[in-house]
Amino acid sequence: MSTKPPEQPFETFDQLAEVFREHVAPNKLAYYQRMGLQLVMGKREGIWFEDAYTRLRFINCHCNGGVFSLGHCNPRVTAAVSNALGALDIGNHHFLSGQRAQLASRLSATFDHALPRVVFGVSGGEAIDLAIKAARGATGRLGIVSVRGGYHGHTGLAMAAGDAAFRDPFGPNLPGFVQVPFNDVEAMDAAIGDQTAAVLIEAVPATLGMPIPEPGYFGAIRRLCDERGVRLLVDEVQTGLGRTGAWWGIQHESVIPDAIITGKGLSGGIYPITATLLTREMHETIDSEANPFVHISTYGGSELGCVAAQAVLDIVGEPGFLERVMTLSARLDDAFAPLPFELRRRGLFMGLGFQSEMEALGALMRILQQGVFCFPAGNDRRVLQFLPPLILGDEECEDLIERMIKAFA
Repeated sequence: MSTKPPEQPFETFDQLAEVFREHVAPNKLAYYQRMGLQLVMGKREGIWFEDAYTRLRFINCHCNGGVFSLGHCNPRVTAAVSNALGALDIGNHHFLSGQRAQLASRLSATFDHALPRVVFGVSGGEAIDLAIKAARGATGRLGIVSVRGGYHGHTGLAMAAGDAAFRDPFGPNLPGFVQVPFNDVEAMDAAIGDQTAAVLIEAVPATLGMPIPEPGYFGAIRRLCDERGVRLLVDEVQTGLGRTGAWWGIQHESVIPDAIITGKGLSGGIYPITATLLTREMHETIDSEANPFVHISTYGGSELGCVAAQAVLDIVGEPGFLERVMTLSARLDDAFAPLPFELRRRGLFMGLGFQSEMEALGALMRILQQGVFCFPAGNDRRVLQFLPPLILGDEECEDLIERMIKAFA
């Protein structure tokens, strides 16, 4: 299915830049210009997108943190939403919804119904906020322990659980939030106290540079939480839905959390939707007999969003899809072994590690020159986030490998 080239409202990049600078984000524009990065997404299809003005093509190996894991304008997702338009719209959160019920049941089934309740949202930050609220309601405690250098969103509770760089400019942090180093069980043990409601942690911390959890790390956290009545919340906004070769990154650890938060790829890149999978006990705090309307989201679980998400589940759930992700992962692992970076990898969730931020930036420029798009990890810019589309064909995979080898020749 070929996508029609979108019409650009500005004839030249300079015209766009002038209006963007005045009305959207002047310092973001200046940052990209200092990097020599002036990309504007134009035509897009499958693993590719085209710059709207230069017409240069790029294999998207950042995928907006996994939003485009199934490629740009995936024909099955777009067809599902297109077919629903005219019959469905947002829907109404006050009413029952067959689309929400069906999607919730299918999401729960991806974890063998260990987390049977699902609450929908629009953004990852909103979904994280909900999980923290549910943990506080279930425990009657305030404290949240998260990982230093992690990222969970830019809204209230999610921002408070993230890195200081994202919250310090806006005043003192909310009380009860503490951060500890990743892969440090002793620090986690010391931080979890009698007022801790939950540990919030990414299955693999993306913004921290994709450090892979050490064997037994999540098992140790689960035991600490169980011993002290603390809930374990796993942020799978980027790692979920097949990215690591399993439905969920935490499934590699054989650990069952109390909540899984997902988003980005659930949308199919077409219609925003997020979901928080919860235990019954946690869900009862936001759907209680006393007040079943204590948490609502006007656009959360919009019926068109549910249609897009079900198409995503159809694709990822097909026989052999997850095995294919692992095959591609192993092929890239072999091909990248001689290249001058540290490959941090869990399935197709990858980070390319360098000795310094400057070295990583130089590598990024060479990779871009070969028509491959990736991007630095926000809290460790020595690492480039590298998330190839999960739908890579064999020839596309070999093309990607050839381009990466040329980048470091």
